[in-house]
Amino acid sequence: MKFYNTLTKKKEVFEPLHPGKVGMYVCGPTVYGYMQIGNIRAYVFADTLRRVLENAGFEVRMIKNITDVGHLTEDEVGQADSGEDKIEKKARAEKKSPEEITRFYEEYFLRMEKALNILPAHYFPRATAHIKQMIKLIKELIKKGYAYEKNGNVFLDVTSFPQYGRLSGNTLENLKVGARLEEHPDKKHPWDFALWLKAPKDHLMHWPSPWSEGYPGWHIECSAMSMEYLGDTLDIHTGGEDNIFPHHEAEIVQSEGVTGKPFVRYWLHTRHLLVDGEKMGKSKGNFYILEDILKKGFSPMDLRMLYIGAHYRSQMNFTWEALEQAKKNKEVLYSIVERLNSVKGEQNIPGSVKSVGANHGASAFGGEEYLKKVREAMRDDLNTPLALAVTFELIKKINMLLDQKETVDAAVLGLVFEKIFLFFGLTREKEIIPTDVEDMAKAREAARQTKDFAESDRLRDLIEKRGYKAEDIPGGYRLKKS
Repeated sequence: MKFYNTLTKKKEVFEPLHPGKVGMYVCGPTVYGYMQIGNIRAYVFADTLRRVLENAGFEVRMIKNITDVGHLTEDEVGQADSGEDKIEKKARAEKKSPEEITRFYEEYFLRMEKALNILPAHYFPRATAHIKQMIKLIKELIKKGYAYEKNGNVFLDVTSFPQYGRLSGNTLENLKVGARLEEHPDKKHPWDFALWLKAPKDHLMHWPSPWSEGYPGWHIECSAMSMEYLGDTLDIHTGGEDNIFPHHEAEIVQSEGVTGKPFVRYWLHTRHLLVDGEKMGKSKGNFYILEDILKKGFSPMDLRMLYIGAHYRSQMNFTWEALEQAKKNKEVLYSIVERLNSVKGEQNIPGSVKSVGANHGASAFGGEEYLKKVREAMRDDLNTPLALAVTFELIKKINMLLDQKETVDAAVLGLVFEKIFLFFGLTREKEIIPTDVEDMAKAREAARQTKDFAESDRLRDLIEKRGYKAEDIPGGYRLKKS
């Protein structure tokens, strides 16, 4: 199994610190607003990665943090350490407490993950519940000479860490102060970053510390929470490419400054998602959240199918046409399992296929070699486009064999597709058929059985006017949206 490591800039054979076990940390959401589809991509990727690892027999422990304090409005712009706390800004605007804001959007995030069939992390630590751990790390960094305090603020001295910049390539020599929006007056050097900030009198979130009544910097939060639950060295740390600098770069300095050990063995990052070739922005009218997708008649699985259709290290361009094609591709996957089920006269839900028939004999086509190719593609740096291509080759062959009345092993093929669905994290959405449509379909089936074809055709036309299609299958019928 190989993954591309952002730290070394090459694909490497994956070897966890402890054989058979994987400690995996995912940079979680700052819970102050609805998540846009570009950020959702990173969580679907992390989930797919976990599924591949577990399929390979690894015991994965996944930690996904909840940032509920300390993320400032200018934190993504270099080491600005300026602006308002994003959560506090939202709380003031809506005249609510910070906790009301964070709990609402945390619950929304968890519902969104469930809708996308993202496996829940083993723990979702909140930053506000780990202030003591952060203070402990900051004390140690000051003690070792990596950090300093001034006027109640504590900053990490990046010049004390010679390897600063090795993840992103933004070495101190290459960084330009002119790229910064604002420089904190208490810093020794422009690119030092905050570990602890003294809170203004009207600040809504603050805690006592040896330096001031204040709050933690965004970066120290992830170091504290990841090491609290996974130890000094993590096997895998994921995030979007926008996290590489400054956030993940800062995590390395803080963590290794305290422990003296490598912080992360494998860094994996997803590329940006564009919309119609442009960066997403509310002012551009191209800022989409999951609900925008649903309002257009698409499902969470359509969006997931769109994500896995591109390699995670490729910049992705979202268009409604691309989403429509992803939906069609998803339906092809669902349809082949339904066809295999109908061969044996029973229905099962793709993604949880139990047994779709008895073995037709050793000579029957079972598709195991295709599953092997899918597995190899997924274990080669999550090559989802190749894995999908192999899957569609398999579907084409099955349809050809069935059309030619050749024998296939429906039971084995059902299990093959069950494993493929698990790899991709796809599950069949339970569609609620309107009662009147269901009644018409039953009446049509009864007319068909009595050979009243005129009535059968009349009911078929009525069903189609309601946006559904009645397909005849062995032993009955199947309703689908047309």
